Amino acid sequence: MDTSETRRTAVDEVDLMLANARLRDELEPYRDESIDDPSVTRMSLRTENEYLASMLAWERAPALPIASWFTPVMELPTPDAIDDETLAALLYDTIDQLYSQQVVLRYTDHLSDRDLYKIIYRDILPCCEKKVELPGKFLEWRCIEDNDTWLRFYADAVERRRYQEEHDVKLPPSEPLRYKRNLPG
Repeated sequence: MDTSETRRTAVDEVDLMLANARLRDELEPYRDESIDDPSVTRMSLRTENEYLASMLAWERAPALPIASWFTPVMELPTPDAIDDETLAALLYDTIDQLYSQQVVLRYTDHLSDRDLYKIIYRDILPCCEKKVELPGKFLEWRCIEDNDTWLRFYADAVERRRYQEEHDVKLPPSEPLRYKRNLPG
């Protein structure tokens, strides 16, 4: 390593240490055991700074109804007010818009378009969540309400057996997914 490269590495390390100190100072009002988590000390300084920056972003993020994450506020027609064809087009447009705000929908393939639209309309859009804008970070919304549905449609054989052993219950029959979707995310 030549001297200019050595100096640059030292400067980078100093910059990382200064950033780390600044992040820890800014996190002080929110301090709890997660900041002093022993696993943090096993991270590289760069990774630790990314972790601390994401914690700071979370702490500072406003909790808003997801519909308010959009300009203008996202307002959808009531599910009963639209026909199936209009609903299907609006559903996929809405899913794309949610994705643009870093909201990803999971476990949707057991729901009809109308049922999924109802979940978005009734549960997702009015739900207050922290809007954290970090590259590559998404709010994952699982469109599943109970273990029975997960076991019926999504759990593989190993997960089903493990669940049965842990809870000593009779399992619902496994069923194929009814509505295959290729959603963003």
